[in-house]
Amino acid sequence: MLLAMLLFAAPSPAPASPDDMPRPPQLERDVQFWIRVYSQIDTNAGFLHDQYNLGVVYETLHFDPGLAPSERQRLVEQHRDRYAEALRRIADTPDGTPLSADDQRIRDLWGAEGNSTRLREAVNDIRFQLGQADRFRAGLLRSGAWETHIAETLANLGLPAELAVLPHVESSFNPSAYSKVGAAGLWQFMRSTGRRYMRIDGAVDDRLDPFRSTEAAAQLLAYNYRVLGSWPLALTAYNHGTEGVRHAKESLATDDIVKIVRTYGGRTFGFASRNFYVSFLAALDIDRNPEKYFGPLQRQHEARFREVEVPAYVSVASLERALKLQGPELRELNPALLPSVWNGAQRVPKGYRLRLPTDGSPWTRELLAQRLAPGEMFTGQRGPQRYRVQQGDTLAKLADRYGLSIQTLARMNRIRTSASLKPGRTISIPETAPVTLAAATSHEPPASLAPSAPEHGVPAATAAAVAPPSPGGAVSAEVAQRESAEDAVAAEVVVTASRGNAPAAQPVSAAQAEAISPALGPAAETQQSADPTDYSVAHDDTIRVAAEETVGHFADWLGVSSNQVRAVNHFHARTPVRIGQRIHLPFQKVTRQEFETRRREYHRTLQASYFAAHRIVGTEVYIARPGDSGWTLTAHRAQLPLWLLQQYNPDLDLAELRAGTQIVMPRVQDVSSGG
Repeated sequence: MLLAMLLFAAPSPAPASPDDMPRPPQLERDVQFWIRVYSQIDTNAGFLHDQYNLGVVYETLHFDPGLAPSERQRLVEQHRDRYAEALRRIADTPDGTPLSADDQRIRDLWGAEGNSTRLREAVNDIRFQLGQADRFRAGLLRSGAWETHIAETLANLGLPAELAVLPHVESSFNPSAYSKVGAAGLWQFMRSTGRRYMRIDGAVDDRLDPFRSTEAAAQLLAYNYRVLGSWPLALTAYNHGTEGVRHAKESLATDDIVKIVRTYGGRTFGFASRNFYVSFLAALDIDRNPEKYFGPLQRQHEARFREVEVPAYVSVASLERALKLQGPELRELNPALLPSVWNGAQRVPKGYRLRLPTDGSPWTRELLAQRLAPGEMFTGQRGPQRYRVQQGDTLAKLADRYGLSIQTLARMNRIRTSASLKPGRTISIPETAPVTLAAATSHEPPASLAPSAPEHGVPAATAAAVAPPSPGGAVSAEVAQRESAEDAVAAEVVVTASRGNAPAAQPVSAAQAEAISPALGPAAETQQSADPTDYSVAHDDTIRVAAEETVGHFADWLGVSSNQVRAVNHFHARTPVRIGQRIHLPFQKVTRQEFETRRREYHRTLQASYFAAHRIVGTEVYIARPGDSGWTLTAHRAQLPLWLLQQYNPDLDLAELRAGTQIVMPRVQDVSSGG
């Protein structure tokens, strides 16, 4: 009986094999397109091409490096209009009628596919792709600093070594990269997804740490593989979200990446999602043969450092004094510490592993504590930042400065978004404010940021207990809603138009490409998410019940009474719904889209609240015993909610488990006390 209850280390994905990253012949033209983008043209050039048939490249446009982006855009539009007119003209030309030399060239690009109907469709599919060769080459050079750690991390989890090239596609191996939609770091994590595996708060953002974010990316990729069953799908989910790819797989009844890329018509499955796997294969080809494409290269040397655990909450100024190190040197080694730490508004957290130069003294936690004065060590973090309004300040300016939405800042201070700010007024700035690119590169504290924020900690020498008090894992709904709102604002992305609509604007310069996304390709159409649950409403007005949902929830989101929901489904009074059960919904008061939005927001808030106090640190496998269910498995694990167990086992009926079934159990760490 004891053996049946043992938890084992979760089996890692099978060792890498040549079939892990298949390169289907049907996708070869797409791979070759991205190889050309990454190696043949830089950010002063670009391709005008068809967004569905990447073998059709109408023209390579070259720009003068000094040409303004507006002039570049004007040239792109002129050439796009010229090719649109040519396609219409060719489509309207009767068969057998001679074409001009240029029209014949365009017609020949399409081959047998170029019938009149297809050419008319292609009028709306002309897209511009900026070259990336200069950015890719720079990424190759930078990659040397972390390639050893990435390789070791992947090997330790049994993941394919090929995954190490993913940062080429995501960030050009730039650990300071920020995207317009809020993704950050080498692996471009969104805050909501990153908090599953990393520390992201008002003092630390591990997304900016190449080492911690690598470990988090490996966990996310392994999770995607377990849920989706193949690496092409797992990689596509890194861009499109686990739910989106799972829905594509189920709706087409296939895990064939070719069929999904070519035929799936999901509303948000646009150019970026269709091209993510093939662009990864292109990056893999170039990374394996860099000299073939760029000539001799000298990659950066491996990053080396020592680490010491910080014994209490300590200001960076106190650490600089005790360690006898200058701020810039310490800052370069510790990119995850946010500007709020460097400007003194926040302390370096207790337990943080501070990186130090390799040529210094062999510091230990105990030695560092001895070198710090008792009055320099605290048991808690500083409170929320306070800002005194200056002449000319507006809510929009402050929101932009601190990387927040206007709505979030207004809601936190209980004012209207249109309210004017009087000089001298004090505004609260949340500790968890995401860092903007400008803030991340600034060494100066924001103007009038009150340095005398209330002390929530006391000197360690006078405290009754050295350990900071724990709030018991509770996280306020306000915090969860704020983080949820920030992620929702971050999801306002540039979407490439689907067939039949005018294409969305594409970057025409390196600066514009960085402004949209540091990724070597188009901006993602959807927000990165690891939740595989399908929250959509089916065509017959039914849904599958997810964890933490009740009839009362459905009634609230529908704007009807619980009795109406029960009547539609012929439920007896107080009959509970089961996870996975399909139920009908009455849509008299709200649209299906409104219902889906409310439902997703509920789960987004629920998960944001949980991951503000918990972190996934690994997985184990549990062998089910007779009588086990999802409820019994989580009842004795206070930190593991049923919805998270369901996410790791989306194909299992947790209400009726068969004895002997293997269940992946996420291992969760409580970080609510700041550890």
